[in-house]
Amino acid sequence: MPRHGVFVEQRLRKLVASGEAESRVVAPVPWFPFENRRFGSYADFARVPREEERHGIAVKHPRYLRIPKIGMSAVPTLMAAAAAGVIKKHMADGYDFNLIDAHYFFPDGVAAVMLARRFGKPVIITARGTDLNLIPRYRLPRRMIQWAASKADGLVTVCEALKDTLTDLDVPAEHITVLRNGVDLGLFHPLDRLEARDKLGIDRELRILLSAGLLIDRKGHDIPIRALADLPGVHLLIAGDGEKRRFLEELATSTGVAQRVTFLGSVAHEKLKFYFNAADALVLASSREGWANVLLESMACGTPVIASNVWGTPEVVTSPAAGVLMERREPESLVAAFHKLMSHYPERSATRQYAEQFSWDDTTNGQLELMRRVVRQYGEQT
Repeated sequence: MPRHGVFVEQRLRKLVASGEAESRVVAPVPWFPFENRRFGSYADFARVPREEERHGIAVKHPRYLRIPKIGMSAVPTLMAAAAAGVIKKHMADGYDFNLIDAHYFFPDGVAAVMLARRFGKPVIITARGTDLNLIPRYRLPRRMIQWAASKADGLVTVCEALKDTLTDLDVPAEHITVLRNGVDLGLFHPLDRLEARDKLGIDRELRILLSAGLLIDRKGHDIPIRALADLPGVHLLIAGDGEKRRFLEELATSTGVAQRVTFLGSVAHEKLKFYFNAADALVLASSREGWANVLLESMACGTPVIASNVWGTPEVVTSPAAGVLMERREPESLVAAFHKLMSHYPERSATRQYAEQFSWDDTTNGQLELMRRVVRQYGEQT
């Protein structure tokens, strides 16, 4: 699966479980020769298998060339070329398909439009966040995104904020469908908070904040670290890994809070539920988010959130039962939001009930309706 694959996989599993769709996944990854972890994310690409099966869904991972720091605009063409060979093999084996469903606008969506034109199939593109709130700042990728949007047969965004961004790129609003992500309510559910802490070896008496996500600039993990100076007695858990880990560790030391910050490293998706349950609140201080599923996953465990008021996040946090939005992305606002949340802390059952309105069922039905319409209209045109 691609970097955003957890949420794509959840959508796909639900879609296939409906009994109305059969899917095969082609998820190209950059070619890299070395698996040593000192090469960072590129080593992760090297460890991806050529093919695998996930929840009964066949996944192929062809390789394409991506040169670090340069060649951004060439990636969609290289990705499409890598995927084309796998698609041709599928078709030669007797597997035909009705449409291409692409997730993430660049490079994936642009590559998907190239493939759709080559194989004579309609294509749907789903925008998820950075693909629209960051990449269009670059001139050539922006033009390629606009081209793909003009050629796609269906366009999906996971929140209204991203729909607005697409319309700012001169895409007609009536061509865009908003289908927000859901949450796996079976995997993420409330557990006894003290038992969850015991399982993880966390002191029962502590106030715990959890910050989860890649350790990169836009996730803003530095903000809760800096806020700890004004939150005595509060301990911060940081789940995730990335290029900013050393910087964040040094920041915790320089601000005098290192003893109250625990870096958990990468945490398996299935294990996150224990940390959500153990925490008093999840903190998400991102500068950009499409639809941050980590918010709903925490709420589904009965744990409210403190989040930055950016992009699609205000569409997720709309009730006191869900949590509190920071006025600004800065430590002082986080401290104020923390005190506001703790002074009117919601019942865990109310937070869970809020999350239950975001099941995958409505999203799946919306996907199926859009796919049926796209396939029908494409057939009428050809």
